[in-house]
Amino acid sequence: MDDSFELNKANWNERAALHAASPDYQVQRFIDSDEHLSDVVRFDLPRLGDIRGLDALHLQCHIGTDTLSLARLGARMTGLDFSSASLEQARCLAEVCQQRIRFVEASVDEATQVLGEQRYDLIYTSIGALNWLPRIDDWARNVAALLKLGGRLFLREAHPILMALDEECEHDLRIAHPYFEQAEPLVWNDEQSYVQTDATLSASVTHEWNHGLGEIITALLQQGMRLTALEEHDCLPWEALPGQMQPGTDGEWRLRERPERLPLSYSLQAVKQG
Repeated sequence: MDDSFELNKANWNERAALHAASPDYQVQRFIDSDEHLSDVVRFDLPRLGDIRGLDALHLQCHIGTDTLSLARLGARMTGLDFSSASLEQARCLAEVCQQRIRFVEASVDEATQVLGEQRYDLIYTSIGALNWLPRIDDWARNVAALLKLGGRLFLREAHPILMALDEECEHDLRIAHPYFEQAEPLVWNDEQSYVQTDATLSASVTHEWNHGLGEIITALLQQGMRLTALEEHDCLPWEALPGQMQPGTDGEWRLRERPERLPLSYSLQAVKQG
């Protein structure tokens, strides 16, 4: 494994317990109510449709709150993540909530090898995942390989134009980072995670990559996928631009002033063709 993978894995292993203990991930609400769903899954319920009885794979599932939410909607869930600490939290939550979910430790690139011949009706990727992958072509190839013919990809992700902005600029929207995929990663050193916690991270260095919307769509099309839906949103589930955003009652954050200026996230769906 390269340095980027190991650095990011160490960071996410350290984040896992902090995220499970934070109110942001609502773990206790999942335990208290068997009808509770994550804000992320609830936001896209009208787009997901009826997923009862589907064999579904959640790539980069982290501590499994979205995975559990999809299981509660009736899908037979598998969650995959490269962080052993995250999967430990996910398994504990699923067990306490009495949901049978298979959790597998692997990177996205290892998924087809680790999961064997299993193919899925639905592959789900929730927000804040693609920026940890260096090559979007590799991701698309693995998605297509893991889907059954006629199977569907459902992706909700931060918009790449947002990822190109300077988050430290609190009074303007200023482009500071690449919009298009680059060979070299953006290197960050941040001792804080994005949840409510007083703890600091010792594994603070991470590597990330942006992927343009056209690059993502083209990568899927080249793997025989057919784009069926693409919707841009003026919101996303965290305060990506501190000082410029405000929360809504739906758990989503929007620009405080003139939110129509900028797409903050998008939902994409694509189907594997014969």
